[in-house]
Amino acid sequence: MSEEKEKPEAARERIRQEELKKEPSGSIHGGGLPDLVGNLGWKGTGIIILVLIAGFIIYAVFFR
Repeated sequence: MSEEKEKPEAARERIRQEELKKEPSGSIHGGGLPDLVGNLGWKGTGIIILVLIAGFIIYAVFFR
């Protein structure tokens, strides 16, 4: 597949894999937020943000 037709997600993943090959010590503690967001997409990321906000509100109402 040529790079002009490559999807942005695939290009990001290819670049990330190349960087990991160059510096494997960067992946000791997992991928972190960029990998999480990249794998979930915008809908999954939005759901996680909503769950975190709802959890914070519930905690603030019931446990303070």
